[in-house]
Amino acid sequence: MPWLPSLKTETPEEGYALAIKLSRMVVKMTQPDEAARERMRPEYANDAANLTQVSLVVATNFLDCGAG
Repeated sequence: MPWLPSLKTETPEEGYALAIKLSRMVVKMTQPDEAARERMRPEYANDAANLTQVSLVVATNFLDCGAG
């Protein structure tokens, strides 16, 4: 089964979970080296501006999935 069988979800909560998955997958596809992602994580995990950007990306994916 593909990792993204559909953009349709039954509930808003499922839609939001899908938006998070889409956001995470784009990071994984952009930087496929897991070790590199792990090295960079502390940089953004403790930065309020970076965490706000993450929220914006998730919100954008949520709206683009037709959930909003």
